[in-house]
Amino acid sequence: MAIKERMSGNEAVAYAMKQINPDVMPAFPITPSTELPQFVSSYIADGEMDTEFIPVESEHSAMSAAIGAEAAGARTMTATSSAGLALMWEMLYVAASNRLPIALALVNRALSGPLNINCEHSDSMGARDSGWIQIYAEDNQEAYDNFIQAYRIAEHPDVMLPIMICQDGFIISHGVSNITLLEDEKVKAFVGEYCPKHYLLKADEAMAVGPYAVSCYGMEAKRAQAQAMINAKQVILDVASVYKTISGRSYGLFEAYRLEDADYAIVAIGSACGTTKDAIDALRVQGKKVGLLKVRVFRPFPGKELAEALKNCQAIAILDRCESFSANGGPLAAELSAALFQAKSQAEVLKIVYGLNGRDYTVTEAEQIFADLEEIAENGMGADAAEYRYIGLRE
Repeated sequence: MAIKERMSGNEAVAYAMKQINPDVMPAFPITPSTELPQFVSSYIADGEMDTEFIPVESEHSAMSAAIGAEAAGARTMTATSSAGLALMWEMLYVAASNRLPIALALVNRALSGPLNINCEHSDSMGARDSGWIQIYAEDNQEAYDNFIQAYRIAEHPDVMLPIMICQDGFIISHGVSNITLLEDEKVKAFVGEYCPKHYLLKADEAMAVGPYAVSCYGMEAKRAQAQAMINAKQVILDVASVYKTISGRSYGLFEAYRLEDADYAIVAIGSACGTTKDAIDALRVQGKKVGLLKVRVFRPFPGKELAEALKNCQAIAILDRCESFSANGGPLAAELSAALFQAKSQAEVLKIVYGLNGRDYTVTEAEQIFADLEEIAENGMGADAAEYRYIGLRE
């Protein structure tokens, strides 16, 4: 039977790590992901895991060690946040281009400056073009479920790419909620053994990892890597379908909440989606046709699928929990706007930045966004209306 528990997001992901019991975990502590290596090292000390834990001197070293372990044929994981991910930057690209299916638990936190330890998506969104699969959680349950699915996605022979499992810092990582865990045996059977076809310590095969790519071959390597990301979209769906059979919980590239007949929609990532759902439920009682499109998978970006889900909306607000300094909104707004343009959408679009440095996002603010969308749909954007705007900002 499934196990009912109350856990923080960090506890839930660490429990998933214990159940998977990978071969190696190099890690360096950084708030708010520090608990993850702490929990794992405690599990190891108590004899509940036989993972080889490698304490390193920095996050750059953590990812370097992860690359070495994975290249040698070991199933490998690590965890970090914010500046820790930034210090890994060079090695993120190396891991992806070497097609190494490392799993990274990323607890989203603002990048400096100003110095701040609270939730923002600037760390993972900054790495969006590094070649890693990125999956985001709305709550603790999803953080647990996403990590269990991670290796089966990343290690698929049509993919072989590293994967980031992202959760909002403190809001999910340290917030405690009810959660349903799977039995250890089910998780182990679902994840399976890692049996790479090629690896450095394979006795009868000589190979190199990360060689210099001359111009005759480098572009082909990138195209193959890009194809793997394209392939990952269907693999993510296939893995989710199998996962539903053992958990009863259904996942896709995105979640549409009360979107079927919605005239106005908010598109968002992460914990803000729960707040938005509360606003939608309240407004639906008032007869307002409002809905949510929650983006679960950001890489590969499901642009066509998102545009199709939004095709009947008159006005859309795209929310970013980071600023890309394009003077035109955040990364989700940029990519989804392009997809809507390709789909010839006629919907009005607001590009909204919210929640920076852990600023609260409230039900009242979500309700105001829907009111703004209704006004824009009825009367147009207007010459003085700002398509790109902040909410929750102190005047």
